[in-house]
Amino acid sequence: MTGRPEILFPLFAGLETLDGVGPKIAKNFAGLDVEKPRDLVFTLPYSGIDRRRRATIQGAEMPQVLTVEVEVGRHLPPARKGRPYRVEVRDAQTTFQLVFFHARGDWLAQQLPTGQRRVVSGKVELFDGIGQMPHPDHILRPQEAETIPLYEPVYPLTAGITQRNVTRAAASALTLLPELDEWIDPGLRAREGWPAWKTAAQTVHAPLSADELALTSPARQRLAYDELFAHQLTLALARAAVRRGRGSVTEGDGRLRNKVLKSLPYHPTVAQERAMGEIADDLALPMRMNRLLQGDVGAGKTLVALMALLVAVEAGGQGVMMAPTEILARQHLEGLRPLAEAAGVVLEILTGRDKGAERAAKLAALKAGDIQILVGTHAVFSADVEFHNLRLAVVDEQHRFGVAQRMELGAKGRAPDMLVMTATPIPRSLSLAQYGDMDVSVLDEKPPGRKPIATALVSTGRIDEVVDHLRHAVAEGRQAYWVCPLVEESETIDMTAAEERFKRLRAALGEGLVGLVHGQMPPVQKDAAMAGFVAGDTRVLVSTTVIEVGVDVSNASIMVIERAETFGLAQLHQLRGRVGRGEAASTCLLMYQPPLNEGGRRRLEILRETEDGFRIAEEDLAMRGAGDLIGTAQSGLPRFRVADLERQSALMALAQSDARKLLNDDAGLVSDRGKAARVLLWLMEQDKAIRLISVG
Repeated sequence: MTGRPEILFPLFAGLETLDGVGPKIAKNFAGLDVEKPRDLVFTLPYSGIDRRRRATIQGAEMPQVLTVEVEVGRHLPPARKGRPYRVEVRDAQTTFQLVFFHARGDWLAQQLPTGQRRVVSGKVELFDGIGQMPHPDHILRPQEAETIPLYEPVYPLTAGITQRNVTRAAASALTLLPELDEWIDPGLRAREGWPAWKTAAQTVHAPLSADELALTSPARQRLAYDELFAHQLTLALARAAVRRGRGSVTEGDGRLRNKVLKSLPYHPTVAQERAMGEIADDLALPMRMNRLLQGDVGAGKTLVALMALLVAVEAGGQGVMMAPTEILARQHLEGLRPLAEAAGVVLEILTGRDKGAERAAKLAALKAGDIQILVGTHAVFSADVEFHNLRLAVVDEQHRFGVAQRMELGAKGRAPDMLVMTATPIPRSLSLAQYGDMDVSVLDEKPPGRKPIATALVSTGRIDEVVDHLRHAVAEGRQAYWVCPLVEESETIDMTAAEERFKRLRAALGEGLVGLVHGQMPPVQKDAAMAGFVAGDTRVLVSTTVIEVGVDVSNASIMVIERAETFGLAQLHQLRGRVGRGEAASTCLLMYQPPLNEGGRRRLEILRETEDGFRIAEEDLAMRGAGDLIGTAQSGLPRFRVADLERQSALMALAQSDARKLLNDDAGLVSDRGKAARVLLWLMEQDKAIRLISVG
């Protein structure tokens, strides 16, 4: 299938093909992300106005939109400039006024001739006991009043676009709707009672009541499902393309893994063992693995990743582990080194810092297969890096690797199995939206020996007590993080706040004991400050949120977060997870500035109640919404026009299993339903997916 099916051409024509849309309005529509008739079909009304006719405005609750038939009375032009023009009208029971600002008297005399009857519809408010309707939305002769909808949809607007523009253009776009074959599984559609696609699209633009505007109305559900299904079909095609890629069977004999397990002072958790098993099973299949390892802070992802890398080494291959930054790559190296030594495996690091002879030596060893596991930053992807036999790539996804980048990785010719790790617990609906092309392993329990972290709320007025508490802790040899508030406006203010706090703590605790890290520092200084804290030379590290990204200092057992109410839930959870990694009992002090607003209070209470990252993520999603939760812009998360990820997560799960099943039964989408699904992909502009089918 080479191009868009002809049946969809009218929906993809220019906006100017629609009623009332000229070049200027077409340009303004861009503010609503509307560029063609198709976009208007999926721009749904978000509320409605009841315009059913009543006999009188008397007894109605004010202010509200009312529609009544009236007899036009006297015209009261303004007594002086700047005052409104009023027209008295009488309905079946009472007299009220229509009010116009900056109106021309001759135009009004023509619209509202005294003694004639008119139907008026607009918002009525009481003013000094008199009903007033400023600028009615409709003024029509009784015989024309049928054109006023009983329930009028209200659309989102943007600069230069009125309700009238959208209503008219949307109505015109609806006349272009083709009859399309059904792509939804017939059993599912019957069970849910969903209308056909065209009927659904017409229904959502002509709601008869507030109930029909709800997400739960069958027509809206159907359109939301179409959108999610197209998205999941794209991900399922990407998954199938990866699995079709020349995977190699990677089976180990367990000898290296057993050495590591013997060297551990504890037994892996059930969740870790389950994840290790799932990964080893995938590696042994001829298809390429594309798996997500999702685990909370401190759930023991490193061990699981190393076990996967060791399978590759046992099978005679190599593994690579990629981190987003130098500091994290070095930390992975530190975490893996003792375990790799226990297994007797050669582990090396490659970053942008490696230059000249040293880099050349590493590259030669890598090409010869002498380096078995490589840890690195994205520098491992430069053209001159060649592996002897790369079997597995583990990507530490601190900076979201979208579906597109995952596909690029696979296209590098050496198509290794892929394991993506994320430390952000993601609610199921979002993980399906973002990682629906992958199989998921979840680490949902903490390894033994991780002690709970005591979390307390303290108001900023008690800062002196907090500093006292720190003084004692430091004297006992403990270490602490002090995170300064995040100032949205500017990094400079962030920096000043951090520097001020640093000076005050240094004065209180002693010269050499306090370190400082913030975003404006040159990397070398930042590394030095971190290194000083890791080595234990400085006891308290004052920072902006730079530290949330995976730094691990097991002696640090106190986390102070200043103005905690200004942070998001997930961020607070990640910050708290920086402590509680060592022997000492750990505390997290959330300092807030009273009075707290409802959202701020709720966030801090959730943190005090639970350390379960998945529960925190669900709460965060409920409070903030999907777009905010992962920052749509950088997450590669699709923007849905109809579907609502927070409230329709069950539809997303349904769409995923349905999409995978359809491809399983009909990989080339050649059955009747498969062909209909291709049309859906064109309709939903999933061009990537279409390329994947044609490649297949």
